[in-house]
Amino acid sequence: MCPDKIIRRFAGVFILASVALGMFVHPAWFYFTAFVGFNLVQSSFTNFCPLEKVLGAGGVFGCRK
Repeated sequence: MCPDKIIRRFAGVFILASVALGMFVHPAWFYFTAFVGFNLVQSSFTNFCPLEKVLGAGGVFGCRK
């Protein structure tokens, strides 16, 4: 389990970066924005967050598997 602030920070950075890449590099990057949004919605229903598992496996401060 990770603190909510870490997950929100990562999600925000992913969304802002993918929107910028979609505008300035290639529109296909908007699919990544949709993927992040979909994961946020599904995690609100299921309490399963793939990013939380990755951060826990990586040993990020405050996160565990």
